[in-house]
Amino acid sequence: MKVPATLQELVTNLAAGGDDPALIQILRHGREEWRARALAERAGRLAAGLREEGLAARQRVILFAPNSPSWVCAALAVLKVGGIPVPVDSQTSGKDLTHIVDNSGARWAFTTAALAPRLHEHASGGEQLRLVLLDGDEAAQGHWTQLLREHGGDIAQTSPEAEAVLFYTSGTSGPPKGVPLTHQNILRSLESVLGVGLVGREDCLLLPLPLHHVFPFVVGLFGPLILGARLVLPYSLTGPHLVRAMREGEATVLLGIPRLYAALFAAIRRRIAERGRIAAALFAALLRLAVLLRGYGAPHLGKTLFAPLRRQLAPHLRMLISGGAALDTDLARRLDALGWQVATGYGLTETSPVLSINPPSAGHLDTAGRALAGVELRTLATDDGVGEEVQARGANVFSGYLDLPEKTAAAFTDDGWFRTGDLGHLDAEGWLRLGGRASARIVLAGGENVDPARVEERLETCPSIREAGVLEQNGRLAALLVPEPETAREQHGAALKELLGREINAAFRGAPSYQRVGTIRIDASPLPRTRLGKLRRHLLAGRYRAAAEGRETPPKAGLIAYEDLAPEDRQLVDDPNAGRVWRWLGEHFEGKRVTPDSDLRLDLEVDSLEWVSLTIDLQQRIGLALEEEAIARIETVRDLLQEAAAAGEGTLEETVELEERLHEPEALLDTRQRRWLLAPGAANRLLGGLIHRLSRWAMRALFRLEVSGIEHIPHKGPCILTANHLSALDPAVILAVLEPAQRRITFWGGWTGLLFHRPWTRLVSRSLQVLPVDPRTGPISSLAFGAAALQRDGILVWFPEGRRSQDGELLRFRAGVGSLARSRPLTILPARIHGTLEALPPGSWRLRLRPVRIAFGAPLEPEALEQRGRGDTPAERIADALREAVRSLGD
Repeated sequence: MKVPATLQELVTNLAAGGDDPALIQILRHGREEWRARALAERAGRLAAGLREEGLAARQRVILFAPNSPSWVCAALAVLKVGGIPVPVDSQTSGKDLTHIVDNSGARWAFTTAALAPRLHEHASGGEQLRLVLLDGDEAAQGHWTQLLREHGGDIAQTSPEAEAVLFYTSGTSGPPKGVPLTHQNILRSLESVLGVGLVGREDCLLLPLPLHHVFPFVVGLFGPLILGARLVLPYSLTGPHLVRAMREGEATVLLGIPRLYAALFAAIRRRIAERGRIAAALFAALLRLAVLLRGYGAPHLGKTLFAPLRRQLAPHLRMLISGGAALDTDLARRLDALGWQVATGYGLTETSPVLSINPPSAGHLDTAGRALAGVELRTLATDDGVGEEVQARGANVFSGYLDLPEKTAAAFTDDGWFRTGDLGHLDAEGWLRLGGRASARIVLAGGENVDPARVEERLETCPSIREAGVLEQNGRLAALLVPEPETAREQHGAALKELLGREINAAFRGAPSYQRVGTIRIDASPLPRTRLGKLRRHLLAGRYRAAAEGRETPPKAGLIAYEDLAPEDRQLVDDPNAGRVWRWLGEHFEGKRVTPDSDLRLDLEVDSLEWVSLTIDLQQRIGLALEEEAIARIETVRDLLQEAAAAGEGTLEETVELEERLHEPEALLDTRQRRWLLAPGAANRLLGGLIHRLSRWAMRALFRLEVSGIEHIPHKGPCILTANHLSALDPAVILAVLEPAQRRITFWGGWTGLLFHRPWTRLVSRSLQVLPVDPRTGPISSLAFGAAALQRDGILVWFPEGRRSQDGELLRFRAGVGSLARSRPLTILPARIHGTLEALPPGSWRLRLRPVRIAFGAPLEPEALEQRGRGDTPAERIADALREAVRSLGD
């Protein structure tokens, strides 16, 4: 393996790879391969175009976009022409983005159509930037392909000592600092990393990390290009797409960060838990045994024991490489016990980035490894006595921050060693054990110094704590806690604080008193973190004060702010499909707090018919067609977003096709489902009549039912009777006004979890012709039941709001009723119910004898409603006009 002298030379040498695949992009459907020669040719032509348009050597160019082959091509082209790429996190906004654009002096920027406005909005120099788009239509103005030119003229050769790339620190403790790295810094570091032999030419490396960070940029991108190995980019940085990329990309090596591996292990445990308690207990016991045996140097039991699990998840994957932050030792041992090779490393942006590597064969997962070849490490006591600081020297270490001479001077010792700011200790064999950031150490009133990260790790072992941020308040430790969503739903205020206090006391039993947290504050939003999951500690104090002053209680309605999302959730909503669903949820649940952890049933009150409406709206409004198996897996908003990211996109044609399929609804139902459409037997008819008479008596005698417009109720269908939905009493009100002959042709939609769960409820449902609606089996069968009832010239009772109104206000009507109305010629009967909200409020089973009334309007034609209503589709316009018809029936 010969490492070139400059990255410019690396781009030139890339063509020697010929037709070997260099870059594989996993698409939503299928994959796209970029051969080495073709990638080099594209980068060369783009470099020629940039040069022709005036980009000179040593000029900086911002790359502000998500990972993509065009991003890679742009970076290579800038290097080819002698320019300096400036990779910037696509999630950066506000003051940080302004600072980076101004500080870098860049006048060119590669970005996307969606991100371009952010450059203009937040970057004071944005209007002077020449923007080149990496996505969209190639014919669009400013698209990068329009810069492609034929090669021409010699390009000045760059020296190894010249600046190659300008990175910006993640800003965990203040504004981002510019870190210029030379060609020599990067390539000497890569030479040492590749010399360890973790990855070879035959490997396929999956890179799910954003390329704006030095670790994936240097190790993940240029490492495979030098080796001639294949690099795989997933379609998006979400769980379902990562699993798909591992399989379809045939990845043998995964380059990740600790939070990704924690999520991977959690997903494995969830998958096992779905098989039952016995399977979960057996898995946990075998994993503990495998970890124990590995600790004693015994044969690797997990390689054989868990081979079926690994084949199912990622059949070719052999190695997990973790960087960006310290990988938890226990997690590393579990992943190793599952049969994967686990390699970790340590480094910083300023060290290009790797200082030490802990290879899988070393058996020292509790350390950060040993120094790479060409790197010197030492630890010296800090001036304030909080511990020993790790210091480094070598060709990979940068020479100073951009335009920050004072910070540069402070970053180096008098004898030229770089001060990493990390605490640690080197043992006699050179193994490095880290002890946290020196700047993050908290010195208490009694003089004790505490590593907050260690305290946070212990706090996060508590069952009810999702995240913890530790800081100093009045000479003692304090903590800002984010509780688990399930706990926060069940406990509030003082009760929640008391529960967390009990768990914390148990977790810290036996710990020194100075490591115990004195005061806790609770916040519903995720803690502020960088894209790689590092806590932004300089923001903790402000968040803590806000929580202490109650400014975050109650949480604001609407979508949680983008900057308050956890890094992995930002990646999720950056996915095009998931992002559209996320924005749609904010509109759909206006007035409610929507976070990725929101439970659709418990927090957003999505009941059975609402589930049907949700899925229809998703298909009709944003073109997302969820498979029925996917719907069965969805519990939280995050689940829905992940399914959206993994699913294919629907089209308007598919929506029309659905309505056409409803012309033959029974074909959409299986044999078991079609039994519910059979006419009730004699015994069922008798029971239905008794329930009908009881309902008529109760509504009139107990609730003094008043009815207007009863003459509009037809004696034959097909007709959809649509009413507002206030209470569980609403069906009884409608039942009470029907004549016996009308009742016998009336069908109802009922949630299987309530009306079909027990034998006696199934008996009642069968007697009243209640059709089973199960959102977990998808919306198609629910709509098919309704369409089949209408096909029998029946009256179908349908609540178009999809859920009960909590305050009596009429909610938006869902498009499902419009789809049914378009499935065949019929009429729609609007009705408005009053008083049931007071008689039986949602969530209560205590009846209050309050007056109830119902008003019926004249029958309506779907075609007329479609002309009057507003919406993007015919079904939406019918639903909108129908809502106004129900509203007009009075308050």
